[in-house]
Amino acid sequence: MVRSVRSISDYDSFFDPIRQARQEKHGAQLGAPAKLAEAVLGLVMSDTPPPQLLLGSDALGLVRKRLHAMLQEIDDWEAVTYSTDS
Repeated sequence: MVRSVRSISDYDSFFDPIRQARQEKHGAQLGAPAKLAEAVLGLVMSDTPPPQLLLGSDALGLVRKRLHAMLQEIDDWEAVTYSTDS
């Protein structure tokens, strides 16, 4: 991982924890580049490729978590959603 030189020190307190987390994950990712390439080639060759394709169990977990939160939010605000109908 190559990190650019910081130029705005006012943002360090916000970005330093993010930079640290990225540095700790660097080199420990779950993904295997050869398997990614194989999946992308399969996608390219597919007659019916999906509009989005999650690659990696970490991506799947993050998206499922976000979708679950979105569904909960939709349920929580359903009455307001319907209240705007005439």
